Amino acid sequence: VGVMHIIWMIIVGFIVGLIARFIYPGAISLGFWATSIVGIIGSLIGGVIGGLLWRRPDGKFHPAGIILSIVGALIVLWLYLNFIATRVG
Repeated sequence: VGVMHIIWMIIVGFIVGLIARFIYPGAISLGFWATSIVGIIGSLIGGVIGGLLWRRPDGKFHPAGIILSIVGALIVLWLYLNFIATRVG
């Protein structure tokens, strides 16, 4: 994994996280890094969902598109707000 790959992963994760924060109801106070992490994890979850719905013949990981990445980020936000944030704060 090269440096440019990591930079693009952060940028795309931030964009996906921003879109998910915009769609999710209510105000969500997250900084740049937290929003990027939500987007990156959401993209991974979206890839798992894509792999379950559309199996590849070779059995490899199915990369998520932007829609499934946003769906995954929405799931991450829901989990964070309902389980993690309520126990910490």
